Amino acid sequence: MASTQAAPPFPSRSASRNTPPIINSNGPWPSRRTSLSLSSFPGSRSPSSMSHHSRPSRSPQPPPPPPTVPETDRTSNPSSKSKSSSIGVSSHTSSPSGSGSGSRPRRHNPDAHSPRKLRSQYPRGSTENHVEYILVASFDIDRGPVMEHQFPVAITGDEHMLAELMLPDQTHVRNQDWTIFFLHKDTSQEEDAEEQRQRERRRRKRRRNRNRVAGIISEEDEEGFEEDDLDDPDDWDDDDESTDSEPEGGEGPPLIYVLNLVNTKQDKTVKRGAVVKAMAISLDEYFKSPVPQTLSMLYDAVNAMDLSLMPKLSLLERHLLQASDNKDLFVEKFEQMIQARIAEDRGENISDQPFDASRDPPKPLGISRAGTKAHFEGNSVYSVPRDTHEFESKVMYKGIPVPIKVPVAIMPESVGDFSLVKLIQTFSAPHAKQPIAYPPHPHLTTNGANTHPIIVLANALLTQKRVIFLGHNMPSGEVAEAVLAACALASGGVLRGFTRHAFPYTDLTKVDDLLNVPGFIAGVTNPTFELHPEWWDVLCDLPSGRIKISSKIEGLGPTEGMVYFQQQNPSYSPLVSVYASGSSSTPDLTQDAAFIADILKSIAARRGERVIRAKWRDWVVKFTRIAAAFEESVYGASALYIGSDDLDSAASSGGGSHGYVWVDETARLRELAGNVTRIEGWRNTRSYYSFIQDLAQLYTVRPLKGLDLHHMHDRLRTQRLTPAQSREIYLSFARQVHSYDEVCLLLSVAPESHAGLFYVALGLFHKDKEVRARTADLVERVAEHEGGQHWWKSLSGFEKLAFERIRREAEEAVGGKVEGERLRLSNGERRR
Repeated sequence: MASTQAAPPFPSRSASRNTPPIINSNGPWPSRRTSLSLSSFPGSRSPSSMSHHSRPSRSPQPPPPPPTVPETDRTSNPSSKSKSSSIGVSSHTSSPSGSGSGSRPRRHNPDAHSPRKLRSQYPRGSTENHVEYILVASFDIDRGPVMEHQFPVAITGDEHMLAELMLPDQTHVRNQDWTIFFLHKDTSQEEDAEEQRQRERRRRKRRRNRNRVAGIISEEDEEGFEEDDLDDPDDWDDDDESTDSEPEGGEGPPLIYVLNLVNTKQDKTVKRGAVVKAMAISLDEYFKSPVPQTLSMLYDAVNAMDLSLMPKLSLLERHLLQASDNKDLFVEKFEQMIQARIAEDRGENISDQPFDASRDPPKPLGISRAGTKAHFEGNSVYSVPRDTHEFESKVMYKGIPVPIKVPVAIMPESVGDFSLVKLIQTFSAPHAKQPIAYPPHPHLTTNGANTHPIIVLANALLTQKRVIFLGHNMPSGEVAEAVLAACALASGGVLRGFTRHAFPYTDLTKVDDLLNVPGFIAGVTNPTFELHPEWWDVLCDLPSGRIKISSKIEGLGPTEGMVYFQQQNPSYSPLVSVYASGSSSTPDLTQDAAFIADILKSIAARRGERVIRAKWRDWVVKFTRIAAAFEESVYGASALYIGSDDLDSAASSGGGSHGYVWVDETARLRELAGNVTRIEGWRNTRSYYSFIQDLAQLYTVRPLKGLDLHHMHDRLRTQRLTPAQSREIYLSFARQVHSYDEVCLLLSVAPESHAGLFYVALGLFHKDKEVRARTADLVERVAEHEGGQHWWKSLSGFEKLAFERIRREAEEAVGGKVEGERLRLSNGERRR
């Protein structure tokens, strides 16, 4: 993701908030390799952090209107002429009457925009750093891996182990290699310091209270009062903080993410046959002057990168952004951030200069779209990203700008720059040419012996098996990338517990520590691991593209849930054992075969990485919903249904039921039977228990707690409903979905990739006039919504014409009533 120029000091890979850029390279000395690494941990800016103490807004007033709107170029084509259009809060809002007989005056809708104050993900002046540490390690031919520098302070832990992790095996035979690894941050010192700080604050407060009771107010007490109240400015700006973040799940201390890049130049005249030279500017400087001052300069340059104009999105907004390919989604938030900065800059400029009435007022600062002609010509100071999925910034190092792109929406378990498309293709191509039959296992072969290898991998991760990625004679960076992609594959941005137990690269010297971790996901390059099937349950051989199930994997017997399901549904009992089938005509009970076929079709059509990730997220969400339905069916209740009392009360009031929706009862029992063994395996894992904790925490900030919009929308999409049944659903949508967050929730269950508002807009053709009118009101609210406007644009012209017809009929009816009332009043006056 880091766009590089000349010889950039960073690897040309996608930067991430979870994975800051880290450098690792080798020095020019004949007998050693040198590794320079930057490391960071999420801290308070982590996308997985969450404030559990929400605070009401300190101001009951709505936010002030945005300042005067400058002109901007909204064209995305760099070669096109600069088109100016107004940029405002509703600059992209298209009128719902756009396809009809002309546009109507728009009434102001306060729910079209988020009521929360727009914040930056990385506020200007924040004390948090993008990079917390810079590590320098070298390989000495006599001493082995050696840690040279740790800046600005040392990371607690074994320095020799860190140096080994920074220098992967066989680096000297490759021109370039990289690794990534995670460290558990030691927070004991920080916790002790914070406890001491709180103790001191309480002591000062008690002394101040005693003095005030005695009528003594000293200058020291007043200073202490101001310090205690103002030393944490974030507390004043924390309204609705819990709605913008995700729960952490309480898995342990924060992780430190370390990324290393190693560059090597071959030279047969020296020991080990390699001389390592710096290829990046910053490393070149370090090798010229290998002193902490050089590292300090690099540290300051990276942490000076300005990300203060990147808006902080809520959880629902991040879901919408990640599931959409629209490059303009939520662009208004970037514009508002820039407008606020322009207003701030104007205030600073005016306050810094004495007032002079003879001087012309300052010219307004311009905003352009990144990549446009105006942007390249430098006619504007600020620019809106050409794609709102990525924020564009730069690192200035020794006067050279190094472009950086940072993802705006990062979901759990997404670390580094990986590709699900590459992972899927690696193991799908060999299987398509020559399928292999897997030995039966209840958790892994859910479609029998011919289960697709990607499904075997996903099942292994979900059921917490020991998974190893083997890349013999491959760069360790490619192995690490596969491990990170596998973590994201199983998580789908929904589940947790994978990266914390992942080892993107490890070697034989750490195998004892590895085997002590249950359900690890590790990347290795040593083929010795393949010869020890007792070390792993599933082995993914990257060079051959084959996935193997260990011959020493633990056998499993019938579980309580499996027995209960078979007793309750005896006619479907044989389907539970379909995993042991060796037939090529095994029924696709789980629909996994159809799903993989759709994924491969999307990859062949070059739909892109973002689409594939969205499809895998849908697969994981579907699995969790089916698991909840299974628990409710077999055990009578499910821990995955948080707030079931609210859902039951909503059902009794006409709000419908909840949970996953099948076409009929037969389809429900068949799919449950196919998923029994996989669900039972997942119910005893870290990700299952973390998911329950996350659901409980998210429920407290979720809009429409007593309504399952996903269930209602799925009924419209999959079932043949009577007019009375569909009427209840459409009217429930219209009654309940009003606020900004409620519309976001509706859009999240009707993503653009799943036909968008198509099924909701079918209410415009309902036989009931009230349903048509209320659906038109709902569609108009969505069209006025900051994100929903893009869903409105994707509606077909047929549905837009129906909307216009209903609106025109409503206006004519109102006009007729007004005219009739006027005639009645005039006739009454004449009779008098």
